[in-house]
Amino acid sequence: IGRFEGIKTLENNGVKRDYITITYQHGDQLFVPADQLSLVQKYVGSEGKTPHINKLGGSEWAKTKRKVQSKVEDIADDLIELYAKRESEKGFAFSPDDDLQRQFDDAFPYPETPDQLRSIKEIKEDMEKPKPMDRLLVGDVGFGKTEVALRAAFKAIQDNKQVAFLVPTTILAQQHYETIQDRFKDFPVNTAMLSRFQTPAESKEIIEGLEDGKIDIVVGTHRLLSKDVHFKDLGLLIVDEEQRFGVKHKEKLKQLKANIDVLTLTATPIPRTLHMSMVGVRDLSVMETPPQNRYPIQTYVMEQIPSVIKDACLREMKRGGQVFYLHNRISDIDETVEKLQQLIPNARIASAHGRMSQNQLEDILYRFLNREFDILVTTTIIETGIDMPNVNTMIIEDADHYGLSQLYQLRGRIGRSARLAYAYFLYRPNKVLTEVGEKRLDAIRDFTELGSGFKIAMRDLSIRGAGNMLGAQQHGFIDSVGYDLYSQMLSDAIKERKGKKTVKKSNAEIDLKLEAYIPDSYIGDQEEKIEYYKKIKTVADQDELDKIEDELIDRFGDYPTAVENLLAVAGLKVDADLAQVLTVLKTGDKIKVEFNNAASRELEGPNIFKALEHVNMKARISMNQEKRMVVLLQMPDEMKNRVLFNELATFLQAASNIVQR
Repeated sequence: IGRFEGIKTLENNGVKRDYITITYQHGDQLFVPADQLSLVQKYVGSEGKTPHINKLGGSEWAKTKRKVQSKVEDIADDLIELYAKRESEKGFAFSPDDDLQRQFDDAFPYPETPDQLRSIKEIKEDMEKPKPMDRLLVGDVGFGKTEVALRAAFKAIQDNKQVAFLVPTTILAQQHYETIQDRFKDFPVNTAMLSRFQTPAESKEIIEGLEDGKIDIVVGTHRLLSKDVHFKDLGLLIVDEEQRFGVKHKEKLKQLKANIDVLTLTATPIPRTLHMSMVGVRDLSVMETPPQNRYPIQTYVMEQIPSVIKDACLREMKRGGQVFYLHNRISDIDETVEKLQQLIPNARIASAHGRMSQNQLEDILYRFLNREFDILVTTTIIETGIDMPNVNTMIIEDADHYGLSQLYQLRGRIGRSARLAYAYFLYRPNKVLTEVGEKRLDAIRDFTELGSGFKIAMRDLSIRGAGNMLGAQQHGFIDSVGYDLYSQMLSDAIKERKGKKTVKKSNAEIDLKLEAYIPDSYIGDQEEKIEYYKKIKTVADQDELDKIEDELIDRFGDYPTAVENLLAVAGLKVDADLAQVLTVLKTGDKIKVEFNNAASRELEGPNIFKALEHVNMKARISMNQEKRMVVLLQMPDEMKNRVLFNELATFLQAASNIVQR
């Protein structure tokens, strides 16, 4: 782990190239050629965690990696074991959709998003298989996860099975219950809710209904996990935000889950890399598209002035809406309420904070939901997952004290309806913001579009998402090597255990003594430049490369020769890696191509001649001391670069076809 210092263009033997500059302990510097960018990853750790800078060439990094590797292998073993157990279990195979199911699906009053349709299809396919489903549905609040879950529930009820919908809080239970009642009202389905809002007599009746099978679907808090609750024939368990249940409840959940189909919902995004490594271990459906008629949240970053606060609250109240007012110190939250009351005498104001009991807190939120208050002054405990479409203004005091993902998540609590929403990030007048604080506020102001926060929040949140998915004890390990490397190590360990054949690739070094880089005159912005180097470095095939080429022309105009060379070399590298080539090196008028040992064995005998069949350059073939095949290609006089690229591509593609057979 080192510190990135920017890109430098350096000249070496008369050839210019871009280098990534990284500084390590004691000011030691490393220059990495931009075409080797795939060897460098951006460090992402938990928010507020400063990584430890290593010594260049020390043994400490190798030690850290070894420690993480053994941990990752343990997790992979657990996951694989879990998966194997699930594969061998017999569950219930639900019937394919019938007319009533189609009627139910069509009764949804809104157009479905493409992600919703895909997720519904994936879940129904899982349910129709005999092995028990274990699927995780990831999507921001308000992106329509509940509808997806209810279609699965209806499918289960059609086969005379019962459904349990487990949620972490009473308010969420209430909200889901209202949605369920509304959605099932025209269909023969008996619904119930079990939480502390029911009287003992009501609870008793519901518990009897579950036991004799009268109730088809019940939504409830951990009360559903109590000893006195028994189901006649439970077929589907839906769990909302599983990571928010305690250890005791999770154990009970495990027992309940045995042999039945389980669908887990979460709003904490899960990073792509992890997502890929989990394929086949835990089935995932991801929803990233917001529903139609949502407006981006209007975001203002400004000084904390009473008149601004007053105007913002009054404007919201005038249109019948409500306001979240964030004040993060419990000690003087009552003073803040008084000040606001003096500022806006006719507002109905309440406060909520973490020192209240769970029940007190729920009662206040419940009253706020029922519009008994206009303004709720609160610490950051605003419930995740609760839908409050009537709250469309948020005011955050001392916004520069919050982390980026925190700000993004808080702001995401508003703007959930077809109304325009306003977020005010305030900082104290006359306060000099730290550079970090200022950057954060700028970033959040720039990311006003919907789903864009997915991109920023992804960075910080995803680490939490990873922790939730793999167990919190992983945080330290993720932090010690950074998020990307951790995911890659986990992915490799899982593949290895599943005996998956990974496509063997090399990391070929290609040096044709050409200027192949992005000059400042073409793309001036360093971050943009790195973005494109990264894209070009990670292309998987020629199609992707063509797309990047179109994008460059579209955004920056026709490119200079240096960029043309860069793209051509990237294309050659795709083929060279698949052919397991170590180096393609130009010296004078010759080009030396060296294969690794595995490829050399594949290409021995007639195969290498087959690979050279359509190449016009003269070739000499030999084996070096390391038993590696070396092909020397003779360039004719005045050979144009374009012709050279074509010749090399022809040879490398033919070789890779033989090696990858």
